[in-house]
Amino acid sequence: QVQLQESGPGLVKPSQTLSLTCTVSGGSITTNYYYWSWIRQPPGKGLEWIGYIAYSGSTSYIPSLKSRTSISRDTSKDKFTLQLSSVTPEDTAVYYCVRTYYTGSYYTRVYDYWGQGTQVTVSS
Repeated sequence: QVQLQESGPGLVKPSQTLSLTCTVSGGSITTNYYYWSWIRQPPGKGLEWIGYIAYSGSTSYIPSLKSRTSISRDTSKDKFTLQLSSVTPEDTAVYYCVRTYYTGSYYTRVYDYWGQGTQVTVSS
C-alpha cells in the first residue's frame, strides 16, 4: 500500500518561498511510469494541479505557476519537494502530494494515491 505524507510550515509570509516535502512509503518514486504531483485547493475553490516530477526525474508545471515553481526529489529517501517562490495570499490553500499515472489510448491522467493534505496560509 502506497502512502504519501506532506510536511512543511503551515504559515508563510508574503514574498517568501513556500517549501513542502512529500514522503512516500510502500513504493519508490523511481518506479517506471509513475509521476509525483502536487495539487492544491484554495478555500472555496476547486483542485488545481501545480506540477509533477516523473519517475525519470523530468518535471512539468502548470504554465500559470511555472515561473515560481520548482519540484525536486531525493531518490535515496523517496521524497519529493515543492518550492513556490514569491508567494501571495492567493497561494493560501490545502496542498496535496499525489501519485499519478497515465492510462488508456487517450492517455488519461489518473490520481490514485493522495496524501492527507496540509494547510498552508500566506499571511504577514
